[in-house]
Amino acid sequence: MTDQDPTAPGAASSGGSTVAGPLSVLVCAECGKKNKIRPSERGTPHCGSCSQPLAWVVDATDATFPYEARASVAVLVDLWAPWCGPCRVVGPMLEVLAREYAGRIKVVKVNVDENPMLAQQFGASSIPTMIVIKGDRVVDRIVGAVPASDLKMRLFPYLMRT
Repeated sequence: MTDQDPTAPGAASSGGSTVAGPLSVLVCAECGKKNKIRPSERGTPHCGSCSQPLAWVVDATDATFPYEARASVAVLVDLWAPWCGPCRVVGPMLEVLAREYAGRIKVVKVNVDENPMLAQQFGASSIPTMIVIKGDRVVDRIVGAVPASDLKMRLFPYLMRT
């Protein structure tokens, strides 16, 4: 893992301005390099070693969510809990989608048991609940475990490059 400052020139970066906030470690699917990434309102993360787009999957808490929810790409908020069987089915599907659409989507995972304020904010009365945010607004809401093909079709309009 690189110990360089993620805001420094030459560091693995999103190509945009970096805001203060939590540090995530994203592993490059191409070369296996670990990259330290901070939330960014512009751009998307790329590997500091091979420059390939990174699958942008991060965990958020009530405190870090405001930083993580801001991105130039669609943000898919996964409201889940470890004891939830359907959540354990959806989680790996979201990781595959994040890899497949690297540079076009950010997945923000929120454990509702540990972050009740976010669960309440999004009205998550059942889980999994997935919220799609584009810009500063909620554009879609998906409740329950849906097949991967249905999830992909539902997300497709938000994955288009603009």
